[in-house]
Amino acid sequence: MTVQLPLEKSDLAPTAETGSGISAILPDLAFRRMSIVNVIFYGEPATDAGWVLIDTGLSTSRQAIIEAAERRFGRTRPPSAILMTHGHFDHAGSLEALAQHWDVPVYAHRMEFPYLNGQASYPPADPLVGGGAMALLSPLYPRSPVDVGQWLQPLPQDGSVPFMPGWTWLHTPGHAPGHVSFWRAADRCLIAGDAIVTTGQESIYEVMTQRPEMHGPPRYLTPDWDAAQRSVLELAALEPEVIITGHGPPVRGANMRARLHQLADNFREIAVPAGRPYALDPAKPGKRGNDTYR
Repeated sequence: MTVQLPLEKSDLAPTAETGSGISAILPDLAFRRMSIVNVIFYGEPATDAGWVLIDTGLSTSRQAIIEAAERRFGRTRPPSAILMTHGHFDHAGSLEALAQHWDVPVYAHRMEFPYLNGQASYPPADPLVGGGAMALLSPLYPRSPVDVGQWLQPLPQDGSVPFMPGWTWLHTPGHAPGHVSFWRAADRCLIAGDAIVTTGQESIYEVMTQRPEMHGPPRYLTPDWDAAQRSVLELAALEPEVIITGHGPPVRGANMRARLHQLADNFREIAVPAGRPYALDPAKPGKRGNDTYR
């Protein structure tokens, strides 16, 4: 049974609709929900400065992202770069198409490179984590790699974020080996990716209603729960004021932080599936039922 950490309406970060499905959170930060996942736009729309796309949604998201970007930044302003929190199918689904369309660099953690340059598939999903139909259907989700090798570059070792002054990237593995989050200390704004999410991902009902709750990473695609716990503890220690995650609404404030600390302090009981954790039976090359993982 999934432990729920509900969030109140007052915990939701105020947003302003700006057209083409875009919701602005801050003057330089906006997002668009692409079915089950958020893509994020960083940059001031009213200036000539560059902008950055963070994650690329599903394989069907390409045109909607282009239209949203042109609405926010104009038709003649391609992004300076695409940044990836990680390479799962719902975050890198349109990455190849958008990299080809804009011909801009793609930045990711080096540990995600095999999944972004065509070399390796992710481990198979675990449908037995419980929680609902999204988990049961998870073995059907794509896990083959995309290939943007000609555009792919590593995030800088000094922790800076290309084209995002004042931001740093944090290695937050667990959900994926090279998962990263982005942090701006000046206003304590956190782009968490899937290290934490703010609506349940195992249930179709929760995915569709976007009921605000504090959760660990999606259970069916998180192979390393020890690393995931360390990542959540690190993010909670930042004491963020605003969080935008890969799934769910943006959230803010003291009660949100209290829920985040509750998740971090009780992570094994709240977030980790009962029974045999995925990390104890990881995918291996040649493992039965896992032959496409290489």
